[in-house]
Order: sequence, then structure tokens, then C-alpha cells
Amino acid sequence: MQPATASQPTVADRVPSPALSAEGLSLSFGGVKALQDVAMELRKSELLAVIGPNGAGKTSLLNCLTGFYRPQQGRVVLDGDKVISGLPTHKIARLGVSRTFQGTHLFTGMTVLDNIMIGRYSHMRTNLAQAFLYVPWTRREEVQHREFVEDIIDFLEITTVRKRVVGELGYGLRKRVDLARALAMEPSVLLMDEPMAGMNLEEKEDLARFILDVREARGIPIVIVEHDMAVVMDIADRIVVLDFGRKISEGTPAEVSGDPVVIKAYLGEAH
Repeated sequence: MQPATASQPTVADRVPSPALSAEGLSLSFGGVKALQDVAMELRKSELLAVIGPNGAGKTSLLNCLTGFYRPQQGRVVLDGDKVISGLPTHKIARLGVSRTFQGTHLFTGMTVLDNIMIGRYSHMRTNLAQAFLYVPWTRREEVQHREFVEDIIDFLEITTVRKRVVGELGYGLRKRVDLARALAMEPSVLLMDEPMAGMNLEEKEDLARFILDVREARGIPIVIVEHDMAVVMDIADRIVVLDFGRKISEGTPAEVSGDPVVIKAYLGEAH
């Protein structure tokens, strides 16, 4: 009689679950179909770019992933088993989904340090009364959060401006502070909506380097919506292409850049 042996792992057992996935998302505003049965998957430690012409549905997709919009169909799944579509935005953030916006949306009258500290809000356990009285536990917790934030400040090389008022900073530095605040949330997934918008070449190169560092050194998978194709082709592992709310292509930068469907969407039939 043959001795019992452990069952062999299946392919599904060996493939890690995606960090974030969208399954059949459809979103309409009246007669306008912003998304039509869109599916995408962000793998662990991956930088996934979402591109497409203006009005393709890129920001609508990010808004569905983060709870700002609720799709009429489909669902969003975090870490393979947590359905987050339909949850309030603050609960999605607490589960580890962090986001930067096309604009910085910073508190311009506050310092860099204080702006980044706001990102620690979801991890704070001190209530309003304890904060007002500034009890010993509150002081200890604040020190712990400040240490975490100081590490991010060093990581993004903004130590020299940590006590500067944000309104005094240039646009490139503000974008870096915005990224720092998102990282202060300790995200398991980071979504970035056009982080390079409005930047000059030097600022773009700096931010691209830090985005790669976030993915590689901190192991945070990233979804980036971006119009600068040079940046996308240089830093993305995979690309999803949207056009009129539909996904028309997906693959590596080399695969997508040579896809006739993508070329037609960007350049028109004649090309």
C-alpha cells in the first residue's frame, strides 16, 4: 500500500493574489459611459500605469478604486479577498489604500511637517479629550508618529524644508510633500493621479526617482495615471490603456507602444 503523500500545490496556490483588482467596473453619468466593463489587476510590488487620451476614464477608474465614485456594476477587491467597493472613502483609506491627486491639496498655511503628520490620522488612537489635556499617552504617541514622519522626510530628501510653510515652496517640492503625506498613511497600495502634471524636466526626473524608490525600497505597489509617455515607458512594469471608458490594451511598455489599437486611439485612423 502506497504511503499517503501531501497534495501538490496547484497553480492557483503558487500565484500570489493581486494587491488590488477591479472586476467589470461600469460607471455612467446620465448618458455618458465613463467606464465600461473595465478589469485590471495590480500585482504585488508592481508599478502599473494607466494611460489613455483625454476623457478615456482614467481618473474615473481611480475614483472607483478609492471610493469617491461607486460603480453601477463590478467590484474592487483589495489583497485578493477584501471587497472594498461600496465602502466609505475613510474606511478604504484605513484598509491601506492611499492616493495623491492631480493637484496637491495641501494646507498651504501649515508647515511641511504638519502637513505630513495629517497622514498619520488614521493611525492615531488619542481621542479629543486626551489631545486637549495632552496626557502622557498622547505625548508618547505623538513622538512615535513624528519619528515615522521624520523617516519619510529623510527618504524623500525634504529635510531642509521640513519646518517651512508649504505655501512658500515651489510646485515640485509641494508634489513631494503630497507624496510624503500619502506615505505617512503606511499604505499597502498607492494610487497617483498625474503626479508629473505641471512639472519641469528636472522636477519630473526627481519625482520619478522617488516613485521608483517607493516601489523598490518600500515594496509598495503603485498605480499611476500619467500623460507623460516618456515617464510611463521608462518606469512602468505594465500598462493598461483606456479609451472612451473601455480597456483597449494591456501589457509591457514595449507591447503597448507597438499595439496598433493604441496607436490608433492616440494618433487616429490615418496613422
